[in-house]
Amino acid sequence: MDYPESYQLVFQSSAVEDDVVTVRRTAQSGAGGYPVYEDETGIVRAEISERGEVRMLASGGHQLLGTPLVVPEPTS
Repeated sequence: MDYPESYQLVFQSSAVEDDVVTVRRTAQSGAGGYPVYEDETGIVRAEISERGEVRMLASGGHQLLGTPLVVPEPTS
């Protein structure tokens, strides 16, 4: 399967503007066998299926993982 190199994850917020984070494919696979994507800091990590299903992955302790409500078409 050919997976996109990057996605934009949109996290909706009621208090401020939505957060948009660009994540890029890594060489890792998640528990579901799909590629793991991460932002440039390595803090935002997600396993994304070919159908756009997102599973957020903890990159450290004490994280409250929100699920992006939208995964737009790949950016590249």
